[in-house]
Amino acid sequence: MNDSQLLRYSRHILLDEIGIEGQQKLLAARALVIGAGGLGSPAAMYLASAGVGHITLVDNDAVDLTNLQRQIAHTTERVGQPKAESARLTLQQINPETAVTALVERVDDARLAELVAQADVVLDCTDNFATRHAVNRACVAGNKPLVSGAVIRFDGQISVFDPRAGDKPCYSCLFPQDQQFEDVACSTMGVFAPLVGVVGAMQAAEALKLLMGVGGSLAGRLMMLDGLNMEWTSIGVGRNNACPVCAAKK
Repeated sequence: MNDSQLLRYSRHILLDEIGIEGQQKLLAARALVIGAGGLGSPAAMYLASAGVGHITLVDNDAVDLTNLQRQIAHTTERVGQPKAESARLTLQQINPETAVTALVERVDDARLAELVAQADVVLDCTDNFATRHAVNRACVAGNKPLVSGAVIRFDGQISVFDPRAGDKPCYSCLFPQDQQFEDVACSTMGVFAPLVGVVGAMQAAEALKLLMGVGGSLAGRLMMLDGLNMEWTSIGVGRNNACPVCAAKK
């Protein structure tokens, strides 16, 4: 690291658990963030500020005025612009040293497999079950850790699904892909703005720990936040030995 980097990341380097070695791991890391909205905004911003070397943002939507209540990577002036491009501008303003690739596209399974293969960690910041399951399948197949978050109304949840740990569940173990779950949209149900910041920041924290290999992750645990009463609940999540996605990897 050069003198500028030593100064920029000095508060990380002061932490015994991170130090110069941990910060260098971040500088060399590649993160894939799928979704540049409410969760993806704070998650990607913290990844960039922490010094992750390369961040790929994937989102095919455009910035809308209704997004600005909670999607903090975007500004009023960027209404109508692609979210991925808008977020890229924000990340580069935060940390010009972080390389950011903005993909304005809806990725299919083949494209997901390609992008996941290039990443060291994947953050699912999307808002529908079909995409979450597609991302999960790609991460299981690519043996890459997945940090998954969700928020609606006053409720949030977060977990890590790490196929590298053979005894831990994947997303489909918890929410089977052959069951019907109703997608609930913010546009119809609403969402309390700070909660996406809380969960998105936690996604970044889990991703950074995974990249540096420090601490314990949320793999095997689901944390749920009741934002109205500000109460966290943590439950253990076991692996489904009959899961059609990850059982073959056991």
